[in-house]
Amino acid sequence: MAFPEAVRIELPILQELEAAGGSDQPRYLYERLVRYFPQLTAEDIEERTGSGRSRWRNLVQRAARQLEEKGEIRRERLIWALKPVGRRRIEQEALRVAPRPSPDEMPRELSHKQAQQLLVEIGEMLGRFAESEFEYYDVVWRDSPAAPRLSHVFEVQIAGSVDSALTRLKHAYDAQRSRPFLVVADERAAQFAGRRLTGSFHEIWQAITVIGTGELKRLYESLKSQEELLKKITARD
Repeated sequence: MAFPEAVRIELPILQELEAAGGSDQPRYLYERLVRYFPQLTAEDIEERTGSGRSRWRNLVQRAARQLEEKGEIRRERLIWALKPVGRRRIEQEALRVAPRPSPDEMPRELSHKQAQQLLVEIGEMLGRFAESEFEYYDVVWRDSPAAPRLSHVFEVQIAGSVDSALTRLKHAYDAQRSRPFLVVADERAAQFAGRRLTGSFHEIWQAITVIGTGELKRLYESLKSQEELLKKITARD
């Protein structure tokens, strides 16, 4: 049996939650966490207990319970979320691996929260009612505060798997035909260019717009330089 100890799964859980913007549903984490342990085989993942439960999922749940006891995550049935103690642990582990690069050595990447803030400000400059952390979406735009329809839905996934983000975008598209946007790191945006998704996401792939963080910053800076003019253009009678 190649299963790791539960304590070895703790940091990968924290890292995946951070990559997902701070929280995610455990059902999306089970598969992504497998990649941290290449010794696991397909047979290991399919192995069941005497009561028919997945041994791998039980192990992940045990690791999450330990993280909750340490105060590093908040664990509910449908969502796990990072707490400040957990974020500090990620930072401490990163420092042990290598020193942080200086700003001169590496261009600064947008954080998840910074990308959300830019999307909100861009929406407001374009005359939309923009809001972050609406229900389970990262950012939404509406035509007005009273409008029930979400005209634009944005998911920010700078690192980690995009599956949960695509699931939320598909839900918005299916429910209201909202325009779906996926914000990723620039190098990931290039990988998405010309790519067609298969499986449950192929139906919305033509509708999704993928935005690199560099593109997002340039768009914000361009609009910000013309903010006063935009206010006049988007003003409602």
